[in-house]
Amino acid sequence: MKLTLRVWRQKNADAEGAMSTYEVDGISSDMSFLEMLDTLNEELILKGEDPVAFDHDCREGICGACSLVINGDAHGPERTTTCQLHMRSFEDGDTIDIEPWRASAFPVIKDLVVDRAAFDRIIQAGGYITAPTGAAPEAHATPVPKPDADFAFEHAECIGCGACVAACPNGAAMLFTSAKINHLNVLPQGAPERETRVLDMVAQMDEEGFGGCTLTGECATACPKGIPLMSITSMNKEWLRATRKVKR
Repeated sequence: MKLTLRVWRQKNADAEGAMSTYEVDGISSDMSFLEMLDTLNEELILKGEDPVAFDHDCREGICGACSLVINGDAHGPERTTTCQLHMRSFEDGDTIDIEPWRASAFPVIKDLVVDRAAFDRIIQAGGYITAPTGAAPEAHATPVPKPDADFAFEHAECIGCGACVAACPNGAAMLFTSAKINHLNVLPQGAPERETRVLDMVAQMDEEGFGGCTLTGECATACPKGIPLMSITSMNKEWLRATRKVKR
């Protein structure tokens, strides 16, 4: 395959960025998207040019690091992570636009790499359990209803990639935050901090400068792990419940 790549290049956080055009040839349809970028970078290095900086780690669709907007879609045309996107999803001769996540809360560090520390700070605000649990309990010591267990597991699948923010026209982080709140709040271990968790994490999300949610649904459509849109409404119910309880 021969492709034309239009890639966002930005030297650092303070520099102005622009799209640069590159031609790559000999791309196999079996390559992953990141392997294709590796091929481009090898050619750039041989020419003595600066390679394109992009985030990656596990390359197995687990860590969420491979955050790219491809032809206007978070993670590209398939519902998966960028590292699991393969070049067979494109045609020979295609022009592909490659950009970083676009959100004020995710400033560009270099080229396609953005700073997603805002997500870490939301987690630090309450996305954990502090109650001492001691040694591992007997598996059946604390019964959890099947619907609650399924709900928790569904939300725990969130890998924090940020596709929801990148896809949202408002740059909202509601789907991410709701997933991290809901998967703990529904379990017995998370019950002692149920109110403070939702209040503190939502407050931190707002402080980070993410946009407001208008339930357009683009976040759930782009999510590679299928976190449902109803996760946001569940979090809103938790927030209202906590607010009323605190006021009492």
